[in-house]
Amino acid sequence: MTEPLIRCDWATVHGDAQYEAYHDQEWGVPEYDARALWEKLVLDGFQAGLAWITILRKRDGFRAAFQGFDPEAVARFDEADRARLMADAGIVRSNAKIDAAIDSARLYLGMRDRGEDFADFCWNFVDGRPIQNAWDSISQVPAQTPLSVEMSKALKARGFKFVGPVIVYAWMQATGLVNDHLTACHRHEAVKALAR
Repeated sequence: MTEPLIRCDWATVHGDAQYEAYHDQEWGVPEYDARALWEKLVLDGFQAGLAWITILRKRDGFRAAFQGFDPEAVARFDEADRARLMADAGIVRSNAKIDAAIDSARLYLGMRDRGEDFADFCWNFVDGRPIQNAWDSISQVPAQTPLSVEMSKALKARGFKFVGPVIVYAWMQATGLVNDHLTACHRHEAVKALAR
């Protein structure tokens, strides 16, 4: 009989196969693609005030509604698109969050057009390598850090919204800018080995 996998405490709370798969396959894996980093930041913005499992269950709906999170397409969204999104039960319907997502596509493209790659911008905060934490208990894992505060300020200075330090830290964890898998978790060392 095989031993059950040890996971971070948060990943087993729901006993949900989709949640566990997200933890085992995605969460904490270093993401170096600029578009994917932007998509995840937008989704974390939609999470504000909600549980991540809510967003995860609607992620396919978000991807369909936001045209695969193609920044060029999203940046062209107009009032008709906003109305379509507000009528779409497959996503979180919030005027403020929808507007922030559309605006963030324009900001992302503006950075690109000025020669500032979004992935480089993000990874520069950690000197190009994931921060490797060694937490033994979920109670040790912070909700935000001085670095997430700094990154939040930098994003806000560029015009991004729904990027407070707690949201930014959750996004840093999700995208592997920081490895916050608990030391006993079966993914801690595996994710650590994925750093460039």
